[in-house]
Amino acid sequence: MLKEIFSKPKKKKYATIPSETAKQDVPEGIMTKCPNCKKIMYTKELIKNLKVCFHCQYHHSMNSKERLGSFLDEQSFEELNAGMISENPLNFPDYIEKIEKDRKKSGINEAVVTGIGAVEGRKVVVAVMDSTFRMGSMGSVVGEKITLAIEKADELSVPFIIFTASGGARMQEGVLSLMQMAKTSVALKRFSDNGGLIISIMTHPTTGGVSASFASLGDYNFAEPGALIGFAGRRIIEQTIREELPEDFQTAEFLLKHGQLDAVISRLELKEKIAMILSIHQQGGDLEW
Repeated sequence: MLKEIFSKPKKKKYATIPSETAKQDVPEGIMTKCPNCKKIMYTKELIKNLKVCFHCQYHHSMNSKERLGSFLDEQSFEELNAGMISENPLNFPDYIEKIEKDRKKSGINEAVVTGIGAVEGRKVVVAVMDSTFRMGSMGSVVGEKITLAIEKADELSVPFIIFTASGGARMQEGVLSLMQMAKTSVALKRFSDNGGLIISIMTHPTTGGVSASFASLGDYNFAEPGALIGFAGRRIIEQTIREELPEDFQTAEFLLKHGQLDAVISRLELKEKIAMILSIHQQGGDLEW
């Protein structure tokens, strides 16, 4: 059955693309240029298409609000632990000032938003990392919010779904940040031992300590097309092993080819396919690849 779920997406009809004449002399923000194929589109139409390029299927980044709005049923989201904010345990210079700046810019208090919601009527607990806040870096609050979300899913006996997007551990919190790798991993293990379903969806980029902990511990590990996923950077690895790496190294497609992902799923198909998986598990059906 899962072969059908992850089959090639159907071609969709898209909105009319503006002519070359229409692309000239337009106010800033009206048009968006795809960084991959360099084509220009109306921003409003791109947003309607879940920020997936009409031409090359490049997945533009989404913030947590956009992600929740596109994935969960309308008005089903109830946020958890929204008021938790980071402190400065190591007295790192200008850390709190940078946190405050990101808070005002992004409209959220930390680099992850967690809560209870529904996917086509099925209740879930969801965590969405947001790269607009400190590049989605994982500090103490991020780890705590994810852990509490996992425990809430366990309490409610519902699946836990996480969207990852991160540059890794937050250096301003030192070892306290690294501790979150173990804390979240233990919480997932307890949840799994209690029969909980874990779905991890890795988006661009998912790197560092996040990729080496909770992002890779799902019962299902999925990724969006073209997402960068890895622990150390490409240049560091090449210098260490003294070899040139493949051009597509650390992309979602490379990981899928080498058995580290279960599927690469277009954002346009994601909600439908996750809902199908939730339905199968709810009915206690057999899963076959």
